[in-house]
Amino acid sequence: MAFFHGITVTEVTSNGVTVQVVNSAVIGLIGSAPQWLAPVGSGPGINKPTLVATPSQASVFGQLVQGYTIPYALDAIQDQGAGAVIVVDVFNPNTHQTTFTSETITAPASVGPPVSLGHMGLVGPGLPNYTIAESTVVVKNAAGSTTYVEGTDYTIDYVNGLLYTKAGTTITASEALKVSGAYCDPSKVVATDIVGTVSGSTYTGIQALQGTFQTMGLFAKLLITPGFTDEVTSAALLAMANKIRAIAFTDAPAQTPVATAIANRGTSGNAFNQASDRLVLCYPQLLITDLGIVPTGVTVSPQGVVGYTYANATVESPKSQWDAGATAAKDLSNGFWFSPSNTPIVGVLGPDMNIYMSAFDPNSDTNNLNAAGIVTIFNAFGTGYRVWGNRASSFPGSSGPTTFICIRRTLDVIEQSIQYASLQFADQPITNGLINSILTSVNAFLRSLVQKGALVAGSSVSYNPADNPSTSLANGQIVFRVNVMPPPPAEQIIYNFAVDTSLLSNLGPTVSSNSNANQVLPTA
Repeated sequence: MAFFHGITVTEVTSNGVTVQVVNSAVIGLIGSAPQWLAPVGSGPGINKPTLVATPSQASVFGQLVQGYTIPYALDAIQDQGAGAVIVVDVFNPNTHQTTFTSETITAPASVGPPVSLGHMGLVGPGLPNYTIAESTVVVKNAAGSTTYVEGTDYTIDYVNGLLYTKAGTTITASEALKVSGAYCDPSKVVATDIVGTVSGSTYTGIQALQGTFQTMGLFAKLLITPGFTDEVTSAALLAMANKIRAIAFTDAPAQTPVATAIANRGTSGNAFNQASDRLVLCYPQLLITDLGIVPTGVTVSPQGVVGYTYANATVESPKSQWDAGATAAKDLSNGFWFSPSNTPIVGVLGPDMNIYMSAFDPNSDTNNLNAAGIVTIFNAFGTGYRVWGNRASSFPGSSGPTTFICIRRTLDVIEQSIQYASLQFADQPITNGLINSILTSVNAFLRSLVQKGALVAGSSVSYNPADNPSTSLANGQIVFRVNVMPPPPAEQIIYNFAVDTSLLSNLGPTVSSNSNANQVLPTA
């Protein structure tokens, strides 16, 4: 610098930065939704990750309709009092549809009241929240010789599957008609739709979850694809969990016996035949009361009043959505370092298979399932139904501490939190000031987690010169050691009982100085 005769002051910031904890209670949900039954203009679109935190926000994916997975999953998650959900809806009526041909209906007796075509969600330009080029609905006379014109002879309510005749129509009252078309069919959604693809800047299905940090500032940490129990979907979900440091949940098929669920741990081609700290196996499926709309049950009264038919039946429900919701709720109420096991499940009627549940018998079904690395359900007198099991699918093949779901998740949160905070230090000159700032920041963060009970005392970060030879530093590489230990869950509590006959000497009255020496003991 140029010569200066005087006094200068250089201000150096040596304090560390604050490390923000990653939100662990965000669920990633991939499935199908009837956006055609959502308010017009509210549908988020196909394969677009959408953040849902309230029931009103969930309404953009439509109502409960049988066959669609997303509204049911959101309902289950919100029953647990859980937090945010990143939803990816893969349903596309342009491809996920079923055609019907020459179905016979009777035209309305007069202009005004409609007739039902037997299917909700008819595919056509009138279906809300989708872009559909042209109508699939064709209306002809019984002989098939005359094709009637939409907008001139009739109109269609594509949502409810209703046909209205228009004034001046050439359709005669109560005429027999032949109707063909296509309706939205969620059963046409297959594993490849859920798994998704990456094509240029377009991400679909599960793959769409990897871009949410750029658009929302967060990643989902609990991943589910309820209704899809195949190995292909499970493997893709696990691959995404590895990529974004999340936990994936997969289900056994409905009505799977206990012995089969355990045997599937070694059955090639089965979703349960996987082993990872990031994959949770959920068994069995759970029974719920289905209050969804039956899409083939729209009715029209003699007065022309349209009504829905609701299932109101007991059906199976994938356990993954309930377990993910319970885990997220536990995070919010207790902390991400708590195990999801022994957490209440709200809103279910019970398992879809008979299970012998016991916390005291090592030969019980619940214990055998947990021993095979399967998270199950538990209920005892007065406890209500609960998530039961601490281990991911890496157990029992591995017995390390990261087989505990809560330890794997705690490490994920800590690692990703430190990563995000360290972006501020990237590309700064490697000096003692930088080293001290990093140590100060991370150690303050780790101490706060120790105080909360998320880490065992002694967890710390350090800089070791032996890890940082001059050649590495000269190449811009600096290494820190992070030593942490999350607290394991109390999976087994052992009491060693002893029958101590010497305690019998304590029997008899206690004689004091003012007591009656002739005191008589009671006989019973």
